[in-house]
This record gives sequence, structure tokens and C-alpha cells, in this order.
Amino acid sequence: MTTAATDQPATDQPAADQPGADASAADESGSDRPGSAAAATAVDEAVTVEQPAVRRDGGGPAPATLDARAVSAWFGQHKVLDRVSLTMRAGQVTALIGPSGCGKSTFLRTLNRMHEMIPGAAMAGEVLFDGEDIYAPGRRLTDARRDIGMVFQKPNPFPAMSIYDNVLAGLKLTGVRISRQARNDLVQECLGRAGLWNEVKDRLRSPGGALSGGQQQRLCIARSLAVRPRVLLMDEPCSALDPTSTRKVEETIQALADEVTVVIVTHNMQQAARVSQQCAFFLAEQGTPGGIVEHGPTRAMFGSPQDQRTADYVNGRFG
Repeated sequence: MTTAATDQPATDQPAADQPGADASAADESGSDRPGSAAAATAVDEAVTVEQPAVRRDGGGPAPATLDARAVSAWFGQHKVLDRVSLTMRAGQVTALIGPSGCGKSTFLRTLNRMHEMIPGAAMAGEVLFDGEDIYAPGRRLTDARRDIGMVFQKPNPFPAMSIYDNVLAGLKLTGVRISRQARNDLVQECLGRAGLWNEVKDRLRSPGGALSGGQQQRLCIARSLAVRPRVLLMDEPCSALDPTSTRKVEETIQALADEVTVVIVTHNMQQAARVSQQCAFFLAEQGTPGGIVEHGPTRAMFGSPQDQRTADYVNGRFG
């Protein structure tokens, strides 16, 4: 169990940096929606995107390692995370498990600087993306959001926007311009990687909001993939879905594992065991901030945990 920290809350990041590396981040914050003045400005002022490292097979950006070091988090004066350290290995799925209120989702949001969007929120510590701190001075917020995508608990496609345009929304918000043929290829590629292409290829101009819940969630995954993230964060992506849709999202996660690092928050122990290679158990006891009790290979965490509290949780004795 991590010990209590003496760190003071870090000051909030500059408010001038606004989210926009993927459309899901913009939708969550309610700003920079396609069609708004900010989105139009982003399209007009296209930027040159630095190309990340590529996979050995040449198929796209290489997955990245995320390394959280002594991360603490506050909401106002209330400390909710205490010096959490965890390495999330490149090209693997890491599951964050634990009862409600233990800080899993807060920790997840520190990994791509979503936490700082909340008024009064603060954090301390480092989050290294392939060795570089995403909170370092001079590090652009949009770079962090592009490299580290986010899929939220509730599917949040732009409901009146077509399936096709939903996939491309993140590119518009980051000001990336590509040719019409490249857009067509990217839409097909991302919907294919999200396991949705065969279901929607004949209705790409239909509204994204007309899809089923499970399809909407996979559309959000496709939208995040379009900006070529090297890490994909998922905050309970199946909690609002039926079993069939859950299975399809899990299949998508497993298919993506070799292409992008995935970090998933889940309350479903069977899901964590099915989709992840690494697992971390969070717990907050008797009003103390949340921390990691134990982490390691998923098979070991479920089969032979070292801490009795972990054994009790994964076997359903509490939580």
C-alpha cells in the first residue's frame, strides 16, 4: 500500500491550453465542437503533425509506454490519490480494478491531462510518455491528447454528425488536413480496427446517434484511433452496454492490443481477466486517499495475489 504523501497540490495548468486532440475530449468538455468558431479556426490553421515512432511492421505509430511516478491528485483540499506509481507497458492492456471511490478514474484522467479540466483540481508527480513528462513546461496539451486518446464510460458520438464525419472529427479539431482519398481510407481503416466497418459501410452518411449503444462506443473508439494515438485510455467502456455489445467491444480491445497501449478501468473482474495482460488493484480505506495495493501480471493477480485484500476483492468478498 502506498504511504501518505507530504506533497502539496500542484497548481493548475494554464487555462489557455484547451482540449482537442480527439473529439471525445472535446465532447466531454463541451468546447471546440465541429461547426463552432473554434473548430473552424482549427481547420483553417492546419498544423504539421510530427510523425511518431512506427511499429516494426511499418503499419503505423508504435505503442508507447506510460510511466506514472508518485502521482497524487486533489479536488480542492480533498486528496483522492496518494503517490501512485505504475508502469503501463507498450503494446499491452493494463486493467485498473477496485471498488468505487478508490481513485481509478481520477488516475486515468491524469494520464492525458483530463484531470486539470475540472475546476479546483490539482495533481503532483510525473506521467512519462516514452520517457517524457506530459506535464513538463512547454509540453503542448494538444500533443498529449493526440498521443493519448480517451474513450469515456458513456458513448458520446456527435449525434447529428454522420458516421463518416464522426471518425474525422478529431482531425478537424487538431487542424490536420488530408486529401479526400486519404480521408476515405482513414475512415475505413479506423472503423475496421474498431470492428465496425462491416456493420456501417453502407450507411456512412447516416447520423452517428442512430447507432446502437455498442456501435456508438466502437464509433468513439474509431474516432480516437483516427488521430493515431499511441495509448488509448478507456473509462469503463462497457458499463452501459448489453452483453453482446460488451463482447464486441472486448474483441476490439484485444485486436488493438498489438497496435496501441490500452489502459482500461473496469468493475467487471471477468472482463479484466479476459482482456488484460497487466492489472493494478486500487483501494481507499477508512477515508484515506486511493492508492495501489498490488499490481502485476493479470494471471498472477487473479490466481495467486500477494495481498489478502487483493484476493478478497477479485474473489468477490467485498466491493
